[in-house]
Amino acid sequence: MKLKGSGGSVIAEVTDEQAKKADLGVGELFLAPVGRLDEQKISKYYCKNCDAEFEKSPKIEYENPNEEVAPGMILKEKGRYTCHQCSSMIGEYREFLKQE
Repeated sequence: MKLKGSGGSVIAEVTDEQAKKADLGVGELFLAPVGRLDEQKISKYYCKNCDAEFEKSPKIEYENPNEEVAPGMILKEKGRYTCHQCSSMIGEYREFLKQE
């Protein structure tokens, strides 16, 4: 499935649950709501900056800040997909953890 990001897109094998997260109701699937994908599940990516498609996964860089961003809401992980060729961002994501 094609998942769009702000600087390009990736073609990846996703689960039904991930596809539901990626569907924001506009007829396209988006990378940000899915979070970090397994690199083995990504077959290729497109970089808008290079205007080229690559037959591999983009670089996936992430960190685990585990910081409270609102009462009861923890930023568990933030990451980005970047192009191997030019290092521009293909997409980014944030994963939150809701505390009771």
